[in-house]
Amino acid sequence: MSVAVALRQAGYEVEIFEQAPQFARVGAGIQMLPNSSAVLRGLGVLERLEELSFKPYSHLNREWDTGEIKRELPMPASLYGSPFLCMHRADLHEALADLVPIETIHFNKKLMGLEQRGDGVELSFTDGTHHLADAVIGADGVHSRVRDIIVGPDQPIHKGRIAYRSVFDSDLLGGFDIGSSRTKWWGPDRHIVIYYTTAKRSQLYFVTSVPEPAEWITEESWSAEGDVDELREEYSGFHRDVQNVLEATPNCHKWAILEREPLTHWSSGSVVLLGDACHPMTPYMAQGGATSIEDAAVLTRCIDEVNGEDLSSAFKTYEDVRKPRTSRIQAISSANTWMSGGDDDTSWLYGYDAWTVPLHP
Repeated sequence: MSVAVALRQAGYEVEIFEQAPQFARVGAGIQMLPNSSAVLRGLGVLERLEELSFKPYSHLNREWDTGEIKRELPMPASLYGSPFLCMHRADLHEALADLVPIETIHFNKKLMGLEQRGDGVELSFTDGTHHLADAVIGADGVHSRVRDIIVGPDQPIHKGRIAYRSVFDSDLLGGFDIGSSRTKWWGPDRHIVIYYTTAKRSQLYFVTSVPEPAEWITEESWSAEGDVDELREEYSGFHRDVQNVLEATPNCHKWAILEREPLTHWSSGSVVLLGDACHPMTPYMAQGGATSIEDAAVLTRCIDEVNGEDLSSAFKTYEDVRKPRTSRIQAISSANTWMSGGDDDTSWLYGYDAWTVPLHP
């Protein structure tokens, strides 16, 4: 949706093909750190999201049992020029979708094939329909059909970890307040991240990472139901603040955390990949959605640089600009060491501006 908005604002005609029958308020929490907030400002949705979202005082990291602070990074908007926001994914999606004419969004369109030919790229869908485009952007996530077609199918890597997540009304906390920060609690072999998703602190979200026998890990699914009692047992020794949240949790979902190696290339002719389709990453740095939104701005700039003509060249520039950064983030996120302590420089990550980064360094 971000790349559709960016391209439309640059004057290009965009059609969106979505396999779901409609958009619905699904998903969970998402963090928009300054690097992605800067893009959202350029797209014209940041002010709306600031009114809806929770603005954490800091990026707070605490020891799992004692609550001792490992590292805290206060994050006022002035620090990197854009705010740190925590929100529900649906609020982000709706803000972007409202900038796209509904008639350009085609639902129930599950991609079956792509064929590049002289006059463009023909898309074929499982409902028997076809569409001819000048170019195709595969922004279709970790299960990308476009990636499978242009790069070839790849096998996800599992390292024996799963995640639980839940979003629920904070009234269920019975008056307990998690505080004014987004907090990550670091355990010896697991963690949990907790934050509000609304400006009024009316909704709370958490996501975890815990070891799990590899035989359970069969697919990446955000919809599989989890067992709340099982979740509570996984965090039985954690700080009382964590216990308060988990005791109030009415239900949860559970999914496998699977990884992939960086791709050798992101495009082929007039077809290019974006976001999780080309650089899926673990959720440990809150950069999966953020880097996808960065992609949208940089790809639009690269296409605009050639006036929408030499697309294969534009796609090569886009990959050259983006791949070193996303590969670095993938590696750090996989190691799950970001902000665990010390005083590492954060400006390269949060101070990045996709609207101004040089396209030809």
